[in-house]
Amino acid sequence: MTEGGTTENARKPIRVAVAGASGYAGGEVLRLLLGHPSYADGSLVIGSLTAGGNAGSTLGEHHPHLLPLSSRVLEETTVEILSGHDVVFLGLPHGNSAQYAKLLPESTVIIDCGADFRL
Repeated sequence: MTEGGTTENARKPIRVAVAGASGYAGGEVLRLLLGHPSYADGSLVIGSLTAGGNAGSTLGEHHPHLLPLSSRVLEETTVEILSGHDVVFLGLPHGNSAQYAKLLPESTVIIDCGADFRL
């Protein structure tokens, strides 16, 4: 412990973005994140939620069961918005993930939930 009562290994929260948050895959990712122990203890923060044609609407219009996030407004999916996160989940339509993944910083963990390589 340090003098201020915090541990020297204290970490900043992991910031997570979900691209395609209004769709099925994005909604499932968010449901799982909301139930994760790291979300409950504050070590995981849900940052930007993006959508294509649904940008500007609230998440609750598409996923009313995700109450803690229902008032969040969906943003347009851009590399600039996604770049400020440690982890980016891509729940985008078939063939769209690669254009974002190749432009995100190398340090960003990318998890593609799209249909491109699903078995």
